[in-house]
Amino acid sequence: MAKTGREKNTKNKAKHSKLMDKKKNKKKAEAELLKERLKAIINKAKKEKEKD
Repeated sequence: MAKTGREKNTKNKAKHSKLMDKKKNKKKAEAELLKERLKAIINKAKKEKEKD
């Protein structure tokens, strides 16, 4: 028999999906920031090397 009333567990699933997406986006942003920092350091080192 089909269950009547509110759907089972949809509220928890939605909350979990939201949190997991937030976590993934945070990791992606941190990785992007790290790449930018490394590029800046490399460019700075190249400029210093060209000066000498």
